[in-house]
Amino acid sequence: MQTFSAQMEIPGNGIVEDRMREKRGFYNRKRLLSCMLAVGAALSVTACGNNDYGHHEKGVANTDTSQTQFAIMGGQGALSPGYDNNVVLNQLQQEAGISIDWTTMKESLGEQVNIRIAGGELPDAFMGVGFNNYDISRYGDDGTFIDLTPYLTEEYMPNLSKILEENPDIRSAITMDDGYIYGLPAGERMGTAGIGVPEDYSIYSVPQFSMINKAWLDDLGLEVPTTLDELHTALKAFKDNDMSAKYYGNAPGSTIPMSTGFDQWCWGQNIFYAGFGFTNWPNDVCNDLVLKSDGTVEFMCVTDQYRQAVTYFHDWYAEGLMDVEMFSQTDTQLISKCSQGYVGVSTWWYIEELMGDYAKDYVFLPVLDGPDGTHNVTIRTGGGINSGQLNITKACKSPANLLKFYDKWYAPEIVMQMQYGPIGTYFTGQDEDGVWLSISDEESQEKYGKSSGELKGECEVAGPKLILSDYYQTTFKMEDRAIERLTDLYDFWMPYVGDTATYPVDCVFTGRELDDIDWYKANFESAVSEQEGLWIKNGGPTDEEWNAYIEHLTKKCGMEKLLAVYQNAYDRYSGKSDAE
Repeated sequence: MQTFSAQMEIPGNGIVEDRMREKRGFYNRKRLLSCMLAVGAALSVTACGNNDYGHHEKGVANTDTSQTQFAIMGGQGALSPGYDNNVVLNQLQQEAGISIDWTTMKESLGEQVNIRIAGGELPDAFMGVGFNNYDISRYGDDGTFIDLTPYLTEEYMPNLSKILEENPDIRSAITMDDGYIYGLPAGERMGTAGIGVPEDYSIYSVPQFSMINKAWLDDLGLEVPTTLDELHTALKAFKDNDMSAKYYGNAPGSTIPMSTGFDQWCWGQNIFYAGFGFTNWPNDVCNDLVLKSDGTVEFMCVTDQYRQAVTYFHDWYAEGLMDVEMFSQTDTQLISKCSQGYVGVSTWWYIEELMGDYAKDYVFLPVLDGPDGTHNVTIRTGGGINSGQLNITKACKSPANLLKFYDKWYAPEIVMQMQYGPIGTYFTGQDEDGVWLSISDEESQEKYGKSSGELKGECEVAGPKLILSDYYQTTFKMEDRAIERLTDLYDFWMPYVGDTATYPVDCVFTGRELDDIDWYKANFESAVSEQEGLWIKNGGPTDEEWNAYIEHLTKKCGMEKLLAVYQNAYDRYSGKSDAE
């Protein structure tokens, strides 16, 4: 058996940004936001260090209202023609009594923004750039971005102030470590409230839906498993009876009892760890965190349950029940195997999308009890709230006038049009409850000569768009596939969940904490993922290997420093540190 070494081969490894893009891709939401977040992370933070706050004072509203023409610089989507002739934006400007000179671009945004900041040639605001929290804090500290805290009131921004009052966690997510707010909130909260149920669980709460070929089970006289041991029996029967060949007439030996990715967001093996008390993604440090009932956090990858899980599943791998290509295959390769009838058990969001013509033979496989007769699903969440989509600079003479315009964006019917397109273009009618319905592909092709997705791409505006779950009930209809997934989540999966606590992914970190994350995070993730793969393939860990693994994570990968960073950030987010 191979012992822990930092030089070992690292199985297929993904980072959380990639998985966020992957998840959003299921809803055909190829937004500018994803790209701009990456751009924002690359922006230099070395300029404007003179603490020149212009006409602005932190914590105090500037009452000057003489400026009515504003210059705004930012991004636009690949299909967007720009914002000069955008009917919704122009109407909002008219209502707010202002006019905007737009400088937007599809490419080189990060470079151009950096040049403007470094040269001191600031617009009144940056929109749709996607600054990360590190940049926001630095630019807020040196005076480039003004403090918006005094404007987030009913007097200046009644729509947004009401949202912040009803959702204090959103305010926490946009408040930097110095206590000030330098950007307006943006984000999409798609949850079960959007399908009309009382509880609002994020669509990402249980990222992996497991499924099994019930037709094969019926042919073998087996019931749908409820425990890991029963699943082991079923997988062995699939293999021994070569069910792909027997039932579908595929080539002899083509049966793959279970195929997944390795630690992948919606198509990994991690849901099966629930039988050992957790479901985590060890190749992403944030999704390896567990928030305990006492408000403390811990990494699952160093717990006894985690050690037991990797030891247990090595036996499955050694018996040929888990796909030998799980560590290297892409999602496309997995879909190909499943859609050809080779695979008995897998994970994905939709049975139909993964299993293709064989979908009718599959059912969801429930969360399975482990050797001790229990299970626990660790709840996750999707993309958080950010404040890098609208940041007003010290060049703005009358921020109150500009914020009057942006406050209108926080009306549900307005953000709906910013995200998708205008009423009368993208939204063509309302149902009996007054909920807006979007144009179909067929209607869009007939009227505009393009798909509804292309139409959305042309109409969508980058910027501080905040969509809450209840908007899908009160304002506009959710996409059909999202409704399907949320219904499955609520009806089938959430009853298996005992504890709905989750670590908030939109915690705000200090500059020093971000330095620690940058320094240690990648090495920590790689070391954990590497060793997990080796233990599943080769067996283990022995006491010696386990101790060496813990020592390596502690001494070489900054485990204790990372844990302190995430704990401190959570304490600030939850208000625990203030209380103390």
